[in-house]
Parts: sequence; C-alpha cells; structure tokens
Amino acid sequence: MKKRSYIVSFFLIVVLLLSTIGFTAEGISKKINLGLDLQGGFEVLYEVEPIDKNEEVDRSLLEATVQTLNDRVNRLGISETVIDIEGENRIRVQLAGVEDQEEARDMLATSAQLSFRDTNDKERLSGADVKQGSAKQDYNADTKQPNVTLSLKDAKKFGEVTSEIKDMPRGENLLVIWMDFEEGDSFEAEVEKAEPKFISAPQVSQTLNTSDVEISGSFSVEEAQRLADIINSGSLPVHMEEIFSTSVGAQFGEQALNQTVFAGFIAIGLIFLFMIVVYRFVGVVASINLAIYVYLILLVFQLMNGVLTLPGIAALILGVAMAVDANVITFERIKEELIKGKSVKAAFEAGLKNSLTTILDANITTLLAAVVLFIFGTSSIKGFATILIISILLSFVTAVYGTRFFLSLWVKSGYMKERKSWFGVNTKKIQDINESEEVEARFLNRKVNVVKHQKKIFILTISMLVIGGASLLIFQLNPGIDFSSGSRVEILADESLSKEEIESDLQSLDLEAKSIVLSGDNEEIAVNRFDTVLEKEKINEIKNLFQDKYGVEPSVSVVSPIVGEELVKNALYALAIAAVGMIIYVTIRFEFYFALTAILTIVHDVFFILVVFSIFQIEFDVTIVAALLTLVGYTINNTIVIFDRIRENIRFEQRVTSYSRLAEIVNKSVVQSFTRSLNTTLTTLIAVVIFLFFGAESITGFSIALIVGLLAGLYSSLLLASQLWLVLRGRDIKERPIDFRKKKKVEGPQV
Repeated sequence: MKKRSYIVSFFLIVVLLLSTIGFTAEGISKKINLGLDLQGGFEVLYEVEPIDKNEEVDRSLLEATVQTLNDRVNRLGISETVIDIEGENRIRVQLAGVEDQEEARDMLATSAQLSFRDTNDKERLSGADVKQGSAKQDYNADTKQPNVTLSLKDAKKFGEVTSEIKDMPRGENLLVIWMDFEEGDSFEAEVEKAEPKFISAPQVSQTLNTSDVEISGSFSVEEAQRLADIINSGSLPVHMEEIFSTSVGAQFGEQALNQTVFAGFIAIGLIFLFMIVVYRFVGVVASINLAIYVYLILLVFQLMNGVLTLPGIAALILGVAMAVDANVITFERIKEELIKGKSVKAAFEAGLKNSLTTILDANITTLLAAVVLFIFGTSSIKGFATILIISILLSFVTAVYGTRFFLSLWVKSGYMKERKSWFGVNTKKIQDINESEEVEARFLNRKVNVVKHQKKIFILTISMLVIGGASLLIFQLNPGIDFSSGSRVEILADESLSKEEIESDLQSLDLEAKSIVLSGDNEEIAVNRFDTVLEKEKINEIKNLFQDKYGVEPSVSVVSPIVGEELVKNALYALAIAAVGMIIYVTIRFEFYFALTAILTIVHDVFFILVVFSIFQIEFDVTIVAALLTLVGYTINNTIVIFDRIRENIRFEQRVTSYSRLAEIVNKSVVQSFTRSLNTTLTTLIAVVIFLFFGAESITGFSIALIVGLLAGLYSSLLLASQLWLVLRGRDIKERPIDFRKKKKVEGPQV
C-alpha cells in the first residue's frame, strides 16, 4: 500500500503542476515585455555633450537627462520604455510599440532650449522665463489655426522686451522664437529659407504687459501638441548625438514574433518526441520536467521585468535543448549501471551519483560564457545572455532535483523493479552482476577504436584548417554594419521585389545602396546596405517612401564608426575573457593539459564558423557573436563530459603509468560518451534547424552559426579533443604518472 502511494503522489504532483502551468502560463506570457524587434519600435544610443563647454558630463548630469527623457516619453504615452546610462557619457533609449517613430525620435533628440530673440539674434528671454507646465495646444482666435500658448513668470520683463522691440525699424521689430538656437544660426540666414529653423517671428507693434504668450505657425494639431509637450518637459541640460540607431516597423515585429513562436512550439514538441522515443518512460518524465522548466524561465523573466527579444526567444528554445543534456547524462549513466546487471534501485543511485559532477562542471563552464556575454553584450544580446543564464541555472535545478525526484517515486514504489526497459535499455544486453570481467564499451553494439584512427583525425583536421584558412584569406568576412559602420534598410512587401525598382526608388532620394540582397520564399524582403551613416531626415524619407509604396514601414539600423570599432573590441574581449576563465576553471577541476586542449577545440569550432560565413558571404553581425559565445559554452560543455569520463576511468585504475594503458582509457571514455554526445547534439540541432527554416529572417545567420558550430563541436569534442590530450599528456607519462584520486600522493611530479 505504501509503495502504491509513491505512484499516486507522482500523478497528483504532476497534475497539480501541469494544471498550474495551464491556468497561469497565458497570463504570465502576456505580462512579459516584448522587445522592439517583436512589436516594432526603435532604439537609439546617444553620445552626450554638455551645452556649457566648461561643464563636465558627470553622473548627476546624465541622471537629470534621463529624467527629462522619461518625462517626454511619458507624454507620448509609451509604457514599455527602457532608458539606461552606459559608460561615462552615453544614454541608450529603447521604445517598443511606438506608433509614430518620427515624432518620438524628434521629441527625444530636441534639446528644447527655448529662446526669444531679436532679429540680431540677441537673446531677450529664455526657457527659464516660462512657467513650468504652462504650454498647451490651442487655437488662434482669429484664424482658428492650431497654436501653442504658454505663460511667462514675469509679465513686467516681457513688457520691457516688447517695448524695446516695437521701437525698432519696420522689418526688425520682430520677436523671433527659437528652439535649440546654436552657434552659427542667424535670423538673417534662416528667414530666406522655405522651412526656417526658428519656430515663428511675430511682429511687435506695442508693449505687451502680459504673461500670456501665443506661438503661431503653420502647425497641425499634432505638431502644436508636440511642441507644447517638449516645452513642458523642460530643456535637456545636454546635446545628444546619435551614434547608433535601429528601428523596426510594427509589421516586421509582428511577423517575427509569429514566426519565432511557431518555430518554438515545433522545436519543443520534436524535442519531447525525441526524448520519449529514445528513453521511453524516463523520457516522458524528462518531458514533464522540461515543460516545468520552460514555465519557470518565463515566470522568472516576467518577475525580473525583463524585455524579451528575438535572440531571447532563441536562447529560451536553445536552453530547452541544453537542459536535455543533464537528463541525457543522467539517463545514460543509469542505463550503463543497468547493463552491468545492477538492480533498478542500485543503478538509479549510482547513475545519479556518477552524473552529478559531470553536470555541475558542464553547467559552470557554460555559465562562464553566458556571464561574459552579458557583461560585454549590447542591449538585445544582454537579453539573450540573461535568458541563457536563467536557463542554465533552472536546467540544473529541474534536471538534478526535478527529474530525479519524479523518478525516485517510481523507483521507491518498486513498480520498475522488473521493468528495466522503461529506462530505454535493451534487456538482451543486460549482463550478470556476478560477472567479474570488465564490461567492454561499445557503440551500436560494435567495438570502436578511436585511438587507432588518431593520425587520420589529425590529418583530416589539419587539411580542413589549411583549406579553411585559405578560403578565409581569399573571401574574407562580410561584416554587417554592427562592425563596419554604416546603415542597413530592410524592406518588406507582400509581393516579390525587384532590385532595379528599389535602386530607382533610392535614386529618387539621391541615395545609392552598396548592396541590395533579396531574400524570403518569394523574394519579398530586400536588405539594403549603405557605407554612410544616414541622417534622420533621410531615414524618414526612406520610411515614408516605402511605407506608402508597400504598406509596411521599413526597418532601419544606423551604426557610427566609433560604435562599430567598440563592438569589434568588445567581441574580442568577450572571447578572450571567456577563454581565460575556462582555462582557470578546467585547470583547477582537472589539469592544465585538459584546459589547453579544451581551448584549442573551441578555437577550432569558432574558426570553422568563420570559414563558412566567409565562403557563403553571410552577413556577420552582433548576433553571430552571441552564437559564437554560446557555442564556446556548448563546446566546453561537451568536451568536459568527455574529460570527466577520462578522469573517472583513470580513478578506477588508481594510477596510470603507460601510454598504451592511457590510450585504452581514452578510447573507452570516448566510446562511453558517444550516445550521450550524439543525443544531446541532435536535440539541440532539432531546435536550431527548426529556427532556421521557420524562424524570423533576422536570426537566420544566428541559426546557421549554431548549426555549423554544433557539428564542428561534435567532431572536436568527441574525436579531436581526446586525441590531442592523449598526445600532449602521454608524452611524459612515465616521468609524471596520472592520478586523479583526492588526497592521494604518488611518486614523481604531479599535474
């Protein structure tokens, strides 16, 4: 009766958890903030300079600027706003879901330095003379045209100013109202222009002893309201120069969201199916835990008030695939113990014990890459890294505690005592526990000798490196504007696009694209690259032209040279720091030769990603850096699993003193890890391939990088890493025997 209660408890807990997920998941998902790439909007990085040349940009000045920007955004009614201070003199603004991007951008960038001047450009009144919050949109009593009215603090001062101006010669008795008057501006130069920089220049024919001022012009209601809002929000204490910007049309965001969510459902469903087919009942348990795991990620991210982006969703699905790894490691270790002839309970306990260290080491090394990515990444990449970090932590918790807890209920019930096949074990392979000989490691029931093919592996690797190096020198990389600086315009239509027609449209705006690339199933997407940084006015012209023509607002990204240089520098820093961190950790946990070999395999994988991107001239942008760093963690994860097996098998030997015996141990460890490595890579590939074919266009490069990296990583971690370590460590094994036992002294120097 007591044993039956374990099974009842299992079903009650599962029903309770899945019911909770079913009733609350939709509400949680709706509360998650979506990034601008999923609902449209724009992002701008400003470099801040003080208005007063003698003033320095300090933290208090930046905070005051952020406060003013927040006030302006609030007046636009935008709820999902992120305004952050970056570095010593930069502010990044992200506005998701904004309908009129041009209006929002103008409102943000306008310094709002209001001034009242005479025709000689002498300042008579400034924004400091205006009552705070007094500006409002109104209508002229005579013309019924929209205008802006405001109140001054001192009516007497206004009377003195108007008294002086009214006595000036006709044509000069004007009170010129400026917004953001800069050195070099002049009324004389601007008055001749069709669209002068000053707002208006009313004639003053009498002294006005009033605090009420009317600003008239050729305003629409919206323009008058925007001017009133800018005045009320106060002037910025700084000048802000755009050094990076990206905007995404609402249709682009909606399409990207739908495609990515659809791809996510397919990927997760196929991963669940794979686990159930391969691992049977325990695969069902793992799938239940993976569903809980996805739910917890969304819950934690929503509680953190995070902003979910396209790379973030990719990280979430990739995290699901990586979470499978911990389950696969555990299941494979349990299966090994069952094949040895152990009871279900004994195999379960031994499998848990043997897999814990491997899972821990693999997760920590992957976590190092994710943390580095968060520190050095840009805004959207930080979102990717945040979800990756959450994924790693929660996958450890759900796999180590969740899956084990559920399986323990069935093991304790005794129901699986005679059902070893439920663990995915072929019962014909189960041996007698009393057999004393060592169980030979096999793959697909065949003997495999990887060490025997060591020279072939090295020759193949060196040949591929030489060919890859030559192709990289010949074709070079195709850097995106993230690294090369310039502008990128992505046009979307409901019909097939023509390069010639787009070129003609751009020429009508006096623009010429460096390249135009058509993509999509029916070539309905056109990506235009420009060497130059497009000005705001040109961006608005491009948006208006193609939105009127195709009904979809184009997405535009602009990167200044300084930002491009910094992204390259930060990417190199990130890779270098991640590598150093892993060397230190692996050296402490294993030995230096393991660390050196792991780094060499990482370089191998990254190199072949660069080669593929070079040969096919795929645009190399900042999301590819995220893919590279993800693969750094993923490759080290796979390699650590192999090394952990080698270390474990050496411990059984007590002490290894000959190269031949070390080669046997390495071969055995690799063969033992074949199934785990293949299954883990397959589940991850399932997710990534689905994203490649069904996901949004903007993460195509990301998906390709992961696919190439996963295949290269499978080869390097299974075959190359173990053979490199064997050569490096086996050279002097007689002088330095290997012993990984804790607190065990051996003769000779230790590693």
